[in-house]
Amino acid sequence: MYRDLMCGEPSLTNLGDKVKLAGWVSKRRDHGQLIFIDLRDKSGITQIVFNPTISKETYEKAKSLRSEWVISVEGDVLRRIEGAENEALGTGSIELVVEKIEILSKSLTPPFEIDDTNSISEEIRLKYRFLDLRRNHMQSNLKIRHDVTNKIWNHLTEKGFVHIETPILIKSTPEGARDYVVPSRIKNGAFYALPQSPQQMKQILMVSGCDKYFQIARCFRDEDLRADRQPEHTQLDLEMSFVHQQDVMATVEQLYLDVIKEIKSEVKINIPFEILSYDESMDKYGTDKPDLRFEMPLFDLSKIAQNIESNVIQNSLKKEGILKGLLVKDWSNLGRKDFDRLTELVKSQGAGGLIYISINRDADINTLKLEDTNGPLNKFFTLDNIKDMIKLSKASPGDVIFMIIGEKKITNASMSFLRNHIAKEQKLYNDKEMKFAWIVDFPLFEKDDNGSWQPAHHVFSAPHEEDIVFLNDDPGKVRANLFDLVCNGVELGSGSIRIHERALQEKVFDIIGYSKKNVEDLFGHLLTAFDYGVPPHGGMGLGLDRLVAMLCNEESIREVIAFPKTQTASDLFFGAPDYISNEQLKELNIKVDEIEK
Repeated sequence: MYRDLMCGEPSLTNLGDKVKLAGWVSKRRDHGQLIFIDLRDKSGITQIVFNPTISKETYEKAKSLRSEWVISVEGDVLRRIEGAENEALGTGSIELVVEKIEILSKSLTPPFEIDDTNSISEEIRLKYRFLDLRRNHMQSNLKIRHDVTNKIWNHLTEKGFVHIETPILIKSTPEGARDYVVPSRIKNGAFYALPQSPQQMKQILMVSGCDKYFQIARCFRDEDLRADRQPEHTQLDLEMSFVHQQDVMATVEQLYLDVIKEIKSEVKINIPFEILSYDESMDKYGTDKPDLRFEMPLFDLSKIAQNIESNVIQNSLKKEGILKGLLVKDWSNLGRKDFDRLTELVKSQGAGGLIYISINRDADINTLKLEDTNGPLNKFFTLDNIKDMIKLSKASPGDVIFMIIGEKKITNASMSFLRNHIAKEQKLYNDKEMKFAWIVDFPLFEKDDNGSWQPAHHVFSAPHEEDIVFLNDDPGKVRANLFDLVCNGVELGSGSIRIHERALQEKVFDIIGYSKKNVEDLFGHLLTAFDYGVPPHGGMGLGLDRLVAMLCNEESIREVIAFPKTQTASDLFFGAPDYISNEQLKELNIKVDEIEK
């Protein structure tokens, strides 16, 4: 072995011991006749000292050492002199006086310092990812990821789950996003698909009697470019037989509580997790993934809007638009530039603009006058209009009522975005809090741009039994036995109770416009399995990358993935995607019409 201890391990208990350490040269300091080196590995740093009176040969070698050279040293562990201790290091009370050194590998000058305090462009970091991963906080993130995965394995194993690996090369079937496809060399013109999720495979495992399955699964989705999305991601996938919705939710809730308690015990968590219906969440927060660490609910002002004499408002209402508002306490000191900035913010989300009513701090609500308020549409508001909005919003002097009017979907999304932005700007929440919620009772179907019914999530979610009667005549009324887990405004996973009857599954396929031939070609394997006895079953797919990022206090999941892709789905280190040789194309019987330059 090149070492007896890791660099972060020597302590006062090792005083007088002769030990070997190995690692990277982090920092070098020359003080008179002494050379000090911070020797680093993933465990930490030990200060090593080269003294010519101890070994002239070793001292001369040390003169040549440069940043990121890899060395192995041997020497005695001594206590640092008084006043030279470094309380910031676990090894800060000792140093290693070197007697022997072996230079194992030299390094070019790195493009950046291996230091957590440096600000480095992401492009450079990803291009030199092997250097970036040497940084302490990246090593810490990878360790937390390992700890989370290990805890999941242990917890679910204790609960009777079995880890089963499912294929990576599968049949292409529609699951929401585009498939990544792999050409077959054996079957000319045929393709495998990489799984977007193990959805059908885990359902077939339930038909197979496996009862409780889980997998730390790799999933692949060829999605349009979106911020902080990866073409491949890792999810905790699980499925259970003979369960209802609350059974799956309780299983996942207990798992997350145990994982977070062990990994980040200082984090505050709400117990039990809150449960909101989809309609309630959309009405109150404008989104199906609300951040519940702070209040500031939305409210519907559409009825009041009917009495406002503004062409903008009345024309929007005629087009089935809605007027939605939120109240921000004690914020009337905002200037015109602030309101303009917030207006541009909501416009970036598709809103037509931002309406606001700022109430003067010295106003008396009981004797309110129009001049006690100001805003861009105040000239269209009557005193009764404003009093009605103040009463509904429960506003007080010094508060601001923000409003957006327009198409329901855009208005909700814009108001939700504004709500989150203001909360972050005003620091209305605790970063060390994780506020979980279950969102339930999603619609089973939604209409696409062509007016055709499509699954709101996926085609395998079971409808509520009492809503099955609407399948024939009014599919939009059917609620799914479907549930999302959200935390701090982020969707962590989605699950459902699955359809386990062939006739009902075929009915859902029919509603979304699949012909019998389409169904047989795409899902015949699943329906055949359904003919041989299917237990009621349900499960979830939960994003591991996102959970780990939250536990590491990282905004981007790229910070918790060893080799992530960029936003353009490129790997800057490995140079993927890349072109393949003409010989490979010929073997696969593929002809490329045009190569992108």
